[in-house]
Amino acid sequence: MAVTSANDRVYNQSIERLRSPERLERLEVDRVADLCLNDGEVSTLLDVGTGSALFAETFFRAGVAVAGVDTNPEMIDAAKRHLPEGEFIVAPAEKLPFPDGSFDATFFGVVFHEVSDYAVALREAYRVSKRLTCILEWQHRQEEFGPPLEHRVTEEFIRTLAVSTGYRSFEAVPLRTLVLYMMRKGDR
Repeated sequence: MAVTSANDRVYNQSIERLRSPERLERLEVDRVADLCLNDGEVSTLLDVGTGSALFAETFFRAGVAVAGVDTNPEMIDAAKRHLPEGEFIVAPAEKLPFPDGSFDATFFGVVFHEVSDYAVALREAYRVSKRLTCILEWQHRQEEFGPPLEHRVTEEFIRTLAVSTGYRSFEAVPLRTLVLYMMRKGDR
């Protein structure tokens, strides 16, 4: 995988655009939340790269206690406005400010391709989660929307990271324009 500067991969458009109707449709937010919560074992979740808390809100409405981190203080402010019941902190994916096993699950909503160090970010997600990590990412193909192809990650790349991190199972669920990668720590 080609190495590019993390700043080259970071979302740099308006916060309001994160909630545009077109983007909401493309992200399949409700379907993604349902898939992540399907086994009924998630009551706490950390939204890594939470942005404006779009996914955190959906998880919260499903009865999950949520927290979120983002490197951008403006995103954290937006997250707090949209979901005052959540706990939102400025922090990078590579250094999550929570003790081991703090959450049932961790979630990356179309932000994993933006992290500075993929392996460290996934190890941190593994460390703070008890059961599950979900990564929603763009399919690895050139499209008119989303990041350029060279910033997208492949299924094989994420699978290799998951295995080397210690996850026991890996599932890729294709969506219309995205893929939801689900990695479990246990036997399920």
